[in-house]
Amino acid sequence: MSWMSWLITLWTCSAPSLLLVGLVGRQLGLRTGSQAAQMLDCSRWGTPSEKGAFENGDVIIGGLFNLHYAPPASDYGFTQQPNLPLQYSYVMMYALEEINNSSTLLPGLKLGYYIHDSCAFPAWALNAAFAMIGGNTPTCDPPVPLIIGGDSSITAQILARILAPLSFPLLSYTASCPCLSDRLQYPNFFRTMASDIYQARAMVQLAIKFNWTWVGAVITNTDYGLVALKKFEEGIRGTGVCLAFVETLLTENIATDARRAALTIQASTAKVILVISWYADMLEVFLQLEKLNVTDRQFLASEAWSTSSDLVQNPVSRKVASGVLGVAIRSSPIPGFKSYILNLNPSLRPADMYLNEFWGNEFGCSPGTLSGSLPPCNGTKTLAGVHNLFTDTSNPRVTYNVYLAVYAAAHALHSLLSCPDANSPPEKVSCSIPKQISPSELMHHLSRVNFTTPQGELFYFQGADITAKYDLLNWQKTSEGQLRIVMIGHVDGFKLHLNESAIQWSTGSNKVPVSVCTESCPPGTRMASRKGEPICCFDCIPCADGEFSNKTGSPQCDHCPSEFWSNAGHTACISRQLDFLSFNETLGITLTAVAVSGVTVTTAVFVVFLQYRQTPMVRANNSELSFLLLLLLKLCFLCSLVFIGRPAVWSCRFQQAAFGISFVLCVSCLQVKTMVVLAAFRSARPGAEALMKWFGPTQQRGSVCVFTCIQVIICIVWLTVSPPAPEPDLATPGLKVTLKCTMTSVVGFSLVLGYISLLACTSLLLAFLARKLPDNFNEAKLITFSMLIFCAVWVAFVPAYVSSPGKYAVAVEIFAILASSYGLLFCVFAPKCFIILLRPEKNTKKHLMAR
Repeated sequence: MSWMSWLITLWTCSAPSLLLVGLVGRQLGLRTGSQAAQMLDCSRWGTPSEKGAFENGDVIIGGLFNLHYAPPASDYGFTQQPNLPLQYSYVMMYALEEINNSSTLLPGLKLGYYIHDSCAFPAWALNAAFAMIGGNTPTCDPPVPLIIGGDSSITAQILARILAPLSFPLLSYTASCPCLSDRLQYPNFFRTMASDIYQARAMVQLAIKFNWTWVGAVITNTDYGLVALKKFEEGIRGTGVCLAFVETLLTENIATDARRAALTIQASTAKVILVISWYADMLEVFLQLEKLNVTDRQFLASEAWSTSSDLVQNPVSRKVASGVLGVAIRSSPIPGFKSYILNLNPSLRPADMYLNEFWGNEFGCSPGTLSGSLPPCNGTKTLAGVHNLFTDTSNPRVTYNVYLAVYAAAHALHSLLSCPDANSPPEKVSCSIPKQISPSELMHHLSRVNFTTPQGELFYFQGADITAKYDLLNWQKTSEGQLRIVMIGHVDGFKLHLNESAIQWSTGSNKVPVSVCTESCPPGTRMASRKGEPICCFDCIPCADGEFSNKTGSPQCDHCPSEFWSNAGHTACISRQLDFLSFNETLGITLTAVAVSGVTVTTAVFVVFLQYRQTPMVRANNSELSFLLLLLLKLCFLCSLVFIGRPAVWSCRFQQAAFGISFVLCVSCLQVKTMVVLAAFRSARPGAEALMKWFGPTQQRGSVCVFTCIQVIICIVWLTVSPPAPEPDLATPGLKVTLKCTMTSVVGFSLVLGYISLLACTSLLLAFLARKLPDNFNEAKLITFSMLIFCAVWVAFVPAYVSSPGKYAVAVEIFAILASSYGLLFCVFAPKCFIILLRPEKNTKKHLMAR
């Protein structure tokens, strides 16, 4: 047998239970001091067997309520009269009366009650619990099988742990600690109060819904505040909501802690303050905020103070705490309870010491059953005109939790005492005798209750808990400047139902307050976290070119599709504009003018040569190849114009072919001219007269054709297999995208340039070898200079072409064509024209043949 079972066995009807208080206090490590003084104050009601309200019945339900409690915050003007807790005890009596009058729930069975004052002191509550379960009742009846009590989480934990070895069910109406949901530690605990997990989650949802990403927190330095804060932090993880600060309040040091919290609130940029604390502590915080003239904060209130009439009626609250948004224990009407309260009278309940005491305090007279210094009551007093927390049943909250707890106990008893049908399987529990109810059996049935309340609510336990339901409240100023509490929504489990239009915020308007560490980044920018700071504090960085963000508070910039580019504000992507080297722009006009000038100059030279074709200067330098070279230079100048304008399929193919073939023709002519010069001087040697027959006019034309045909074949194969095609250069950044002829085959273009380069190098080599041949006018020198310029231009062309963006690459190629064409024209023909036109005396056979 355990020590607890042994202790209960020794408990008798007449045992003085106060002897256990010291023992239990030592076992639980409870503090003395103020709590001991409070216990002594409560002891004036006598031992548990002498105090409390009792009603006999077939089954007695135990009840524990804080009917006498002097809070530590009494220095601030608060007084806790037994009004509300007294209402809790009477709603238990009312519910039991309803059940006893029911024809469907426990018919023929009368439920009684035994209500004790726990004085908000765990040791006193435990003392009273021992009295109940040990059978220490006024009638020495069997012990109660269930207790409705455990007003606070700490008291509930102590009671549940002590009663767990006996499998004795404890049904709490206010204990909210999430720890009590642990069935391994508290298998006998049940509650009609929601776990603080749901309260914290509701506050998380409010912060997310109103985009409050920078929230300060003020909490009580107890399990109530610390656990709720932990759940809040878990809820905001990954949502973009951050805690700006956390300040704790300890009742023993409330003046210092409240001052520190107020200074932190004043210094912080957070406009929304989450407060999980007691109503008494909050007044001191409000007083400190008033001194600092901080009146623009939006408070999120926990259920511990959101419905406090003391705070709502205080002038300080009206100044610094209007617009409070709070979570409250859900309320539900209890039909008939108002009438029940107003009809209470000590003359009808002479043994009810709690009602007698309340009557004396309220009316200043002594009922007939209560002796004292007060004058006797005349019997005409009623509660009909009394307005206080006891008679106010408009919004029963904890009161409704007690009401639910009584009905849950009754339905569990109904299930336990109901005999099974004849056809029920044998393993069904048999019906029990009321006087022999086992707490463990009742606990089993309590865990399985499933019923509809008189208010039409479906009720069942999920482990120790019920489905969480809260009211959402708002402190609103009336036209008279007073504060009133208005319900603006409710919470069902994790679902939030809110009437936003009904909210009055701390600003006094319907505009939602803004509470952020950094204002949301506008479209066109992205958020960049600051090193060492929470993610809610960031810098706004403009999106790079080609990227955009079209939402406020975008964490990153998105890349525009390749066919689009970001607009000036980087807020959207717009279609990229096609760009190409056109005849209308300055660069196109300049290049066109240079090309046309080249054609004009070439034509003029051609006319000069044609007019002086019979002169020695023209005839001595292979006039046929000279005329052909002039015509080909015209083609070179003209082919550059094909590169200007909007690229098309035909122009992309024709421009490269025209460029490649025309330059091969030009270089071929120069190479043949150089070879003829070399052959002429070689043939002048003895025995080499036959060499010139290989370099006659026919052979010269044939050589040019052969050299050109090779380039033609390269171009045909290239343009057939993989021709250039007009495509936008999407890889180049910018709003304007160049439409150019894309070289789908780099090999083909390289062969065209390579073959031209091969011929140019060969011509340069041959001309260099013939530069010093004895002649008064040696054309090989001119060809050498022209080939040097030609090679220099095209060597520089390659890197310039590769590095030039967009249409400027086309301009580089055109420039190379024009520069090399001008080089050939001036180097080869300018000296000849100079002699023909300006030095005619040198244009004689005698002068040319002189050595």
